[in-house]
Amino acid sequence: MKNFEIHMNRRTFVASLAAPLVAAQSGDTPAGTPWFRRTFRWGQTNITEIDPTRYDIPWWREFWKRTAVQGVIINAGGIVAYYPSKFPLQHQAEFLQGRDLYGELCRAAQSDGLAVLARMDSNRTAEDFYRAHPDWFTRSASGEPYRAADKYITCVNSPYYEQYLPDVLREIIGRTHPSGITDNSWSGLDRGRICFCDNCARRFRERTGHPLPKAADWDSPVYRQWIEWNYARRLELWDFNNRVTKDAGGADCLWLGMNSGSVTEQAHSFRDCAKLWKRAEILMLDYQARGSFGFEENSDAGKRIHGVMGWNKLIPESMPMYQAGGKTWFRVASKPAAEAHLWMLEGFAGGVQPWWHYISAYQEDRRMYHTPGPVMRWHRENERYLLNRRPIATVGLAWSQRNTDFYGRSEAREMVELPYRGFQHALIRARIPYVPVELDQIGEASGVRTLILPNIAALSDAHASALRGFVNRGGALIATGATGLYDEHGDPRSDFALADLFGAHVTTRPGEERKWAAQSLHSYLRLTPELRAKVWGPQTGKEPAIHGVRHPIFKGFEETDILPFGGMLAPLRLDDGAETLLTLVPPFPVFPPETAWMREPVTSIPGLILNGRMAYLPADLDRRYAQDGLPDHGELLANLTRWSAGEHLPLRVEGRGLVDCNLYAQPGRMILHLVNLANSAGRGPVDEILPIGPLRVSVRFGQDSAPKEIRLLVSGSRKPSGIEGQWASFTLDRLEGHEVAVLE
Repeated sequence: MKNFEIHMNRRTFVASLAAPLVAAQSGDTPAGTPWFRRTFRWGQTNITEIDPTRYDIPWWREFWKRTAVQGVIINAGGIVAYYPSKFPLQHQAEFLQGRDLYGELCRAAQSDGLAVLARMDSNRTAEDFYRAHPDWFTRSASGEPYRAADKYITCVNSPYYEQYLPDVLREIIGRTHPSGITDNSWSGLDRGRICFCDNCARRFRERTGHPLPKAADWDSPVYRQWIEWNYARRLELWDFNNRVTKDAGGADCLWLGMNSGSVTEQAHSFRDCAKLWKRAEILMLDYQARGSFGFEENSDAGKRIHGVMGWNKLIPESMPMYQAGGKTWFRVASKPAAEAHLWMLEGFAGGVQPWWHYISAYQEDRRMYHTPGPVMRWHRENERYLLNRRPIATVGLAWSQRNTDFYGRSEAREMVELPYRGFQHALIRARIPYVPVELDQIGEASGVRTLILPNIAALSDAHASALRGFVNRGGALIATGATGLYDEHGDPRSDFALADLFGAHVTTRPGEERKWAAQSLHSYLRLTPELRAKVWGPQTGKEPAIHGVRHPIFKGFEETDILPFGGMLAPLRLDDGAETLLTLVPPFPVFPPETAWMREPVTSIPGLILNGRMAYLPADLDRRYAQDGLPDHGELLANLTRWSAGEHLPLRVEGRGLVDCNLYAQPGRMILHLVNLANSAGRGPVDEILPIGPLRVSVRFGQDSAPKEIRLLVSGSRKPSGIEGQWASFTLDRLEGHEVAVLE
């Protein structure tokens, strides 16, 4: 395990941290501490139907010990039952032959002192079940049942969810008394298809007075009601299932549907992130591998979830030891250890707990059995520094699931996720600690002085008011793209909801930005004032005269008057006092090269507007950075953040390499995670971690809390703390996978 470092200001939280978790970390767990506050490390062997013939339970019990797990997830029922159920339509595993494999594993784990979650996968069944209860299944508009491969998809509004599944849960709890139940595919049919079964038609009409919408149409009020109705139904199921399990197994017997760390994926499955995360006592995170954005997705997911759930709760995450991610998953082939470790380490950096995951109890590729042990054991040895803490960050990155739904619609990745990821990557590249901030929690974002709104287009009047309150309390805003140009339903406004703060007003009808987002154009942005008259290079004598000095956000761009853009912009009307620092150079030909010259080199169409401490970036450089990865875009976004944050950034890290920096506070200490991401530039799995360094690290501390010593938990070394003013500094000579620095 390598590379993580800590920089944080201790003058924070503490009082709000939960006593049971504090005690659990100290190794002295008070009697009565529930399992969901003291089970930090998990393991799961996802049983296949052939496994009853080859499950070596003694070997796996030893593996549980080797990997320091405190809880296990064991397949029980749903699509496939691994015990002799009394329900004949619950399909018995093909090779079960009357054996109670689930029960055997459950009893073994419980005798070893482990928490047990009985795993369900319950949203589809075999054909015999469908034939017996055809009215319990989803239907297309033509009346045909929806299917997934050879299975039939059940309807969340049918007795299958309200009568049959609760009886199965009661049976499982009655047989083995697990700590709780978790369900992999609990939320039913996703947003890509409308269920036209009689149950849905009746219930939707009862709730809204309307027939079901015939197709996806985000401009239709009925379709929007259908979206809201589906979200409400999943919340009802979450609460209902928890009542069932608690009635059957006691107050601590929780039902826990697994959830993704991606807001886009959650939205597609009708899972309301904020409302579900607030309900959860522990969140079982099914977010198994990096996507197209990188390992930092995992630390971001942890911080995002904790920001809603609270930092006193646990987020175990399914971390596959097989090759997951990309277009093809290889379920029984070992993932390179470096790839698995970096994903796990980024989870630790965001407050996520480890949960190794295998498909099948018997592997021919046995390299994967060596992968989790070192990370799990390191986590056990250092858990006191990985729990019961709060982030130190003065920069907040806003997000809104409603924006994902009602503005992103069917293009949520392009319209919502890419702007967020682009700004996120720019902050990481600049070593600027940040916290995700859900829009409803603007007033609770303790310590945040600069709030970034990456294309938060769907903005309610209440959220606009909260943002004005944030500014009135001394906060600074950075907004991009179409922020505030639509209301919470996705309907266009006549002007920006924050037009008074932007110092800018629309002059054209909203909607064009959706067309431009999908394009990549040969356009540029012009910096002001232009400096090429004084910069070494050919001269024509017609270079513009230099008036004034460049703004500090253009640091590093002294030898250019243009930056690549790739998008388009609409004209805006500006208030007096609003300052335009970037303007559009409209697209011109790329091919043939003889035609690649600017037809309209100068316009007044603004790409960046400063209005006091408010920065509005109509040019969607955050989206462009996520798409194109041009360093100029990332550097400008970082410069804009540094200018906005002023003297309030708590961390400085100097040296080469891409490093994700996350800073936390605990009573009496600061903790800095540093993760080496320089190895993850390629799309393929990382198979070797190449070290970087040296890095010079400086952490701002409180007025009366200068750290005396710095301990590095990965290398096991100690560093003297160099104190200069309010900064404690040290040098990290070598950063491999990660390091965690404790300043106290």
